[in-house]
Amino acid sequence: MATRPAAASFEAAASEPDVLLSTKLYLPHTLPGFVARLRLLDMLDRAVERGLVMVCAPAGFGKTMLLADWLRRDGRPVAWLSLDVGDSDPARFWRHVVAALDRARPGVAERVMELLGPPAPPSFDGLVTALINELAGQPSDGDLLLVLDDYHLIESEPVHTALMFLLDHRPAGLHLVLVSRADPPLALARLRARGQLTELRAADLRFTSEEAAALLVEATGLDLPETAVTALEARTEGWAAGLRLAALSLRGQTDVAGFVTTFSGNHRYVLDYLTEEVLELQPDQLRGFLLETSVLERLSGTLCDAVTGRTDGQAMLEAVEAAGLFLMPLDEMRRWWRYHHLFADLLRARLQQERPERVPELHRNAASWYEEHGLADDAVRHALSADEMSWAARLIEQHFDELFYLRGEGATVQRWLSALPAELIRSRPRLLVAQAAMADASGRVEDVDGLLAAAEDALAEAADESFEPSSGEAASLLVNVPATIAIFRAYLAELRGDAAATHALASWARAEIGEGESMLKFIAQGHLAVAEWLRGQLTEAEQALSSSIDQWRAAGHRNLIGWGSHHLGQVQRAMGRLDAASQTYQQTLEVTTTADRPTLPAAGIAYAGLAEVAYQRNELDTALSLVTEGIDLCRQFTFTPPLATALATLAWIRQAEGDAGAALDAMAEAEQAAPGPAVADLLNPVPAQQARLLLAQGDVAAADRWTHVRGLDASDEPTYPGELAYLVLARVLLAQDRPDRALPLLERMLTVASAQRRSASVIELRALRALALAAQGDDTGAVDALAEALTLGGPEGYVRVFVDEGAPMRALLDQLVAAQRNDHAAARAIPLDYLARLLRAFDLQSAEPASGRARAAIPGLIESLTAREVEVLGLMAAGWPNRRIADELVVTLDTVKKHVSHILDKLGAANRTEAVTRGRQLGLIS
Repeated sequence: MATRPAAASFEAAASEPDVLLSTKLYLPHTLPGFVARLRLLDMLDRAVERGLVMVCAPAGFGKTMLLADWLRRDGRPVAWLSLDVGDSDPARFWRHVVAALDRARPGVAERVMELLGPPAPPSFDGLVTALINELAGQPSDGDLLLVLDDYHLIESEPVHTALMFLLDHRPAGLHLVLVSRADPPLALARLRARGQLTELRAADLRFTSEEAAALLVEATGLDLPETAVTALEARTEGWAAGLRLAALSLRGQTDVAGFVTTFSGNHRYVLDYLTEEVLELQPDQLRGFLLETSVLERLSGTLCDAVTGRTDGQAMLEAVEAAGLFLMPLDEMRRWWRYHHLFADLLRARLQQERPERVPELHRNAASWYEEHGLADDAVRHALSADEMSWAARLIEQHFDELFYLRGEGATVQRWLSALPAELIRSRPRLLVAQAAMADASGRVEDVDGLLAAAEDALAEAADESFEPSSGEAASLLVNVPATIAIFRAYLAELRGDAAATHALASWARAEIGEGESMLKFIAQGHLAVAEWLRGQLTEAEQALSSSIDQWRAAGHRNLIGWGSHHLGQVQRAMGRLDAASQTYQQTLEVTTTADRPTLPAAGIAYAGLAEVAYQRNELDTALSLVTEGIDLCRQFTFTPPLATALATLAWIRQAEGDAGAALDAMAEAEQAAPGPAVADLLNPVPAQQARLLLAQGDVAAADRWTHVRGLDASDEPTYPGELAYLVLARVLLAQDRPDRALPLLERMLTVASAQRRSASVIELRALRALALAAQGDDTGAVDALAEALTLGGPEGYVRVFVDEGAPMRALLDQLVAAQRNDHAAARAIPLDYLARLLRAFDLQSAEPASGRARAAIPGLIESLTAREVEVLGLMAAGWPNRRIADELVVTLDTVKKHVSHILDKLGAANRTEAVTRGRQLGLIS
């Protein structure tokens, strides 16, 4: 929808989640009986300087303990993160990575965490860039090691992409260590080729005979025969888990030689056999405790008591650790623990075999404990495991706002919802509204209406339930389902340009919103403000938007201020107040760009808005610099209309520079970022801008086809939300030399715009009316109309609204200058310096840009290269890869690839090298 609530601060989570997060950041200690492996420590010492160390082997090969020993010996600062399945959520993954780095480099989290939203960014490159800059700019005592343990659990492509970005741009002094059971989907071949990757694999991690002997002696205290050690090492193939289990089993054996001969086979067989031996050696009470607590990923004394119904959980955990039964502490105080993954898997399998009826109860007990302690993901997981679907649904509803809006963890919410039966979701209005919110956030606006209708049907059938969102009522979307449905419907009406429906629905929602439901109130107010804008009530819209921004500023919602400034600046520009719009954008920059923190993506909205103002004033170099900065930041923002308008502005800048191809490229990318052709032109100006650009480039037929596809007719009565399309129609009619059809349309539109005091529209309409009158031969009327437009546009510095009309407007301006010399009253009122600025802009526009000179006369050229293609060819000659060219020219990678393909075709070249050589031979590049 229109707004998102503020981000919870990094420190705002409940105490129990904070404690559990700290266990993920805990650098493990080696376990009793651990044997240092000096040959591997030497390998790690030599490898770390390369940038990435990957320790990759199946479970049970001692990866984590090896690294724990090395890192505690090494002495360099360590940011350790133990990953779990939930970290596949990109927002959660990077939140935890930042938390880990903050332990080693205090202050990092405070300065970059806000880049995680809300709203969550569509790409995490911005966050990673800020992290890189932050780490590179910090004074440090030495290198920093970032260790990601159990990376094989990450199945998210956005996580892999962003991590690869970090590896490609790794600051000096940062070294990464990945611990995984399988090769991660990263560009490992590229890293190998660069000499930036060192790999330790199963073959390296296998225990040698000497290491196996040391481990067995340390673990058993027995003086084992060399033949027994050799046999165990051979039969376990140096597998750490197998050797340790063998050592545990040996403690109860009197016939060592006989025991060694009793097992053989692959790892799974050895594991099953030895686990059976180890479990049978344990007292019944301890064995039962092991089985029943195996349902838990992490264990504490109180949690184990809650799950098993016992009262000695802490003592039992300490006994398990003392027995060497694969229990690893997760903190220094030994309050939290976990079983080795292999051991836990086998315990769970044995529990299911021996006590299947007990499993659902254990999961229910765990879900209750986690719910009580505010640990949503664990509570939902155990409720689902207990087949308590309604309970899981209630938990999802309760925590939706916190995870989806405050923490940006949409992937987690989607994982939860996908585990619920579809019929259950259809019966719960809050879950349906949650799905509507997620569809909107992911750009699937077409799905929202059906989900709202289903929510209304479910609401009519649903029983009243008490509801306490974990985020609190003030930050909840689901706290008031009827009001939220009305707000969403107002939003859909807004996209259609239906001002009356938007206002009515938002007003009804506001009346339904309770006293403490601030987020819903903010959103409803935002839609009411946009409704005023759609109605052409610009003063009221400006006041409402300014009030909303003041509230967000007071509440510290920096990203929301960016959203508000996007609309407020557009309203102020519609009022013809370019200076006011500039001030709005500057104030937004002051909030979103601070010296001690990375720039927020929302700052891109302000840069893009300032670029539009600079373009209108013909400050093209300034506009290009601003829009380039804005586009880069807007790509990191989930609210895409500012990106679309920024790219459209870039298109017009390129057009003004004489580079028609680049203008079309930028406008095509703007179309991809735009919210969709069904959205009203006022909220999505790109389709009309694209048609107008085609017209400006002389393609009257294409622009005419667009007006027919849109069903436009000169006899229509245009509304303000659809005004841009009718301005295109008027221009098409003028280009077709049909001013008699254009003039009545323009006059009707001008009457409405004047009545609503929409000065920007009035300026543009009067300019077009002047052209229509001139085309009809009414020179006096044309000069008068143009003088009126100039009188209104001059004080705010309007230039491009006239210059972009091209030669007909220049001819008319010359007539106005002549009339001024002849003492024409209206013309005489135009300041001379303003006229000089306009004439200079026209002169520069008509001068042929150096980059745009025709190349068709060059012998040997199959087809003329465009100016943009010549520019791309020059960058190819400099050895730039496609990605860097795309970044430099502010276009997509696909656009660059198309340019390269066209260049190869036109030059008759088979590859880039041939194209560069051919280009130099033809004098296209130096």
